[in-house]
Amino acid sequence: MTAIETQVQYGSYMTSEQVYMTQEDDWDRDLLLDPAWEKQQRKTFTAWCNSHLRKAGTQIENIEEDFRNGLKLMLLLEVISGERLPKPDKGKMRFHKIANVNKALDFICSKGVKLVSIGAEEIVDGNVKMTLGMIWTIILRFAIQDISVEGEHFSWLGKTAPYRNVNVQNFHISWKDGLALCALIHRHRPDLIDYSKLRKDDPMGNLNTAFEVAEKYLDIPKMLDAEDIVNTPKPDEKAIMTYVSCFYHAFAGAEQAETAAKRICKVLAVNQENEKLMEEYEKLASELLEWIRRTIPWLENRVAEQTMRAMQQKLEDFRDYRRVHKPPKVQEKCQLEINFNTLQTKLRLSNRPAFMPSEGKMVSDIANAWKGLEQVEKGYEEWLLTEIRRLERLDHLAEKFKQKCSLHESWTSGKVELLSMKDYESASLMEIRALMRKHEAFESDLAAHQDRVEQIAAIAQELNELDYHDAVTINARCQGICDQWDNLGTLTQKRRDSLERVEKLWETIDQLYLEFAKRAAPFNNWMDGAMEDLQDMFIVHSIEEIQSLITAHDQFKATLPEADKERIATMGIQNEIVKIAQTYGIKLSGVNPYTNLSPQDITDKWDAVKHLVPLRDQMLQEEVARQQSNERLRRQFAAQANIIGPWIQTKMEEISHVSVDIAGSLEEQMSNLKQYEQNIINYKCNIDKLEGDHQLSQESLIFDNKHTNYTMEHVRVGWEQLLTTIARTINEVENQILTRDAKGISQEQLNEFRASFNHFDRKRNGMMDPDDFRACLISMGYDLGEVEFARIMTLVDSNNTGVVTFQAFIDFMTRETAETDTADQVMASFKILASDKTYITVEELRRELPPEQADYCISRMTSYIGSGAPPGALDYISFSSALYGESDL
Repeated sequence: MTAIETQVQYGSYMTSEQVYMTQEDDWDRDLLLDPAWEKQQRKTFTAWCNSHLRKAGTQIENIEEDFRNGLKLMLLLEVISGERLPKPDKGKMRFHKIANVNKALDFICSKGVKLVSIGAEEIVDGNVKMTLGMIWTIILRFAIQDISVEGEHFSWLGKTAPYRNVNVQNFHISWKDGLALCALIHRHRPDLIDYSKLRKDDPMGNLNTAFEVAEKYLDIPKMLDAEDIVNTPKPDEKAIMTYVSCFYHAFAGAEQAETAAKRICKVLAVNQENEKLMEEYEKLASELLEWIRRTIPWLENRVAEQTMRAMQQKLEDFRDYRRVHKPPKVQEKCQLEINFNTLQTKLRLSNRPAFMPSEGKMVSDIANAWKGLEQVEKGYEEWLLTEIRRLERLDHLAEKFKQKCSLHESWTSGKVELLSMKDYESASLMEIRALMRKHEAFESDLAAHQDRVEQIAAIAQELNELDYHDAVTINARCQGICDQWDNLGTLTQKRRDSLERVEKLWETIDQLYLEFAKRAAPFNNWMDGAMEDLQDMFIVHSIEEIQSLITAHDQFKATLPEADKERIATMGIQNEIVKIAQTYGIKLSGVNPYTNLSPQDITDKWDAVKHLVPLRDQMLQEEVARQQSNERLRRQFAAQANIIGPWIQTKMEEISHVSVDIAGSLEEQMSNLKQYEQNIINYKCNIDKLEGDHQLSQESLIFDNKHTNYTMEHVRVGWEQLLTTIARTINEVENQILTRDAKGISQEQLNEFRASFNHFDRKRNGMMDPDDFRACLISMGYDLGEVEFARIMTLVDSNNTGVVTFQAFIDFMTRETAETDTADQVMASFKILASDKTYITVEELRRELPPEQADYCISRMTSYIGSGAPPGALDYISFSSALYGESDL
């Protein structure tokens, strides 16, 4: 029995070094190698070499010829060792070939193998026996020694002992009938061979069955011929040992494959769950951004309505948006931030890269979009209120314009016809003088009405500047009045010229009529102005403004006694006329030739003025009452706002203190925060009541409040921030609980971490700057250099914010002790399933993995682009890297 035979016998033991020490004796005897054995070794060793060279996309045909230049020999050693050899010489001269073979032999020697009687010259010369000896040495070192190093020593062949007609005692005649090979296959893969149908008297059939099954299902190439084994009295044990070692390597990975499959299933399950959360985040973010995108154009629409009613409807639509449509979106935004933080925590705990949402869907993008929405929303509300004030002003001016136009048109009615008359042509001297004075009185009246015309033009201009919707009608009416006024001026001047031409013919004039007319006309104009002022419409927004109007009205009433004196004086002139007429027996026509005003007209207008004064008093008092009611609304709103505003600020501060408080467990903190949340929800009724008061103020057109610095917008923003803060704080505590449970951290450790954090949080804002963080680490026993501290800062402050949050601090303190999977581990697991190939087939995935995980891998893996792979081969290396890096998985 040879030394090799002694090594593989059950219960025997021989080290690898002792095996190699027997090489020299073995190959001295091989100089007289039996031809049948030589044939078997040539075929077996060639097939064994090709089983490895095919991984590099090549093979050999003649073992002594194809290794002569040393190139494929070096390639073979690189494939089976997984290491790089020195760069081969590219020349074809004999010394180039010897150099390449020597590089291969030096590599073999570097692995602890002593090469005796094998030189590079014999290999280059094609010495078949030396070449076979060298290949056997390689097989011993890289195929069979692995079994010895693992302590197995081929003892796994004992698993064939229970099979009938199988008794493995050596590596030659024990394998001639083929039953040992079939038993070995059946022991590990009973589904491939029906051992009960095999017969000991059919060695050819048994051997061919074993060879075919091994090549088809186990990826073991056919290295032997059944005829050579059966017809040889003692088959070559090296060939048999080489072939049998392939079975060990094929079956040794079965259990590893199962373990690898479980690991892959676990990794894929985590990845699938995270992908689902990512898809949900993308969906929610897209829907929220789409709502913001649709809402902003509506809020940016600044097309003003033409009527107050339409603008008030716009304001009511905006209130519905604030009360009904926006609050659910505030909740969605808050929930989206919570989901994002939870997802990032799960990814961090499973050693996955942080989730990077699609472009434009980051939490910061959503926050910026929301900020833009609120800015547009604020501008829209301000525009609405400004536009309502503008329309209110326009309606007032339009009414005032119509009133003044009506008065002016009433005054000008018939004036053109009057000025166009030629009554002076047939009048007497007295009548001519009367007509002249009457015309002078008219000119005086015309001049007095100039101010009203200018007022009408000024109001029309202001209406145009404020973009009044019916400006065309206003402009047309104003233009008609101005044209008529110019025409009146022309006609007036023309009539004066005519009267002056005949004035020299007439000298007598009644001075009293003239004086009456001159005094009555201004007084009549004053009464017209007073009546116009007493009936003038007004608009005020505060008690101070109405008080100013009341003061002006009181001043007007103070002038009434003086006006009454003027009236009495004017009426005295008429009385004097009557007295003179009665004294001198003058028959009066009853009509003053110088004016159309009669004493009765003065009396009637004076009575009208006295009647309008108390009506004006009543209107002013009613407006005082309305402004007092508005003031009560202001005070009512301010009283509540001055309570709610500080309450919200206090709650914000209390929540920030709870988040860093080390008293009690995380569950107790969560309970306290939930209680705070419930208290905040219960306080919502106060916000709603304040909203009601705010609505009443706006319906009363109250737009300012000097009794408080808090507006409804301030309270709304504070309330939304409070809701967001409590929700975010609860989420942070939940993430701390999740981290604690996932990492196995005790409550005492968390308290210790929190106490350390709070101690070095010098600003008491829930964050540490880098210097405080370094001091904290040193206090906990870390020996920090600049490089190490910079590395730690990239972990706890990946966004370069310049601060370390408590959550980042907790993650750092627990991260280095976490037991997580890595990309290299997953890659090694796939390599086991692929039988050490750099690619994997669909059949191998479906055989080793559950259907769901197999389908997932097949759908995500890219095609293998290397050489020597069958069609449909998949690249598991890039897939494994993608699981732990940035990708679209």
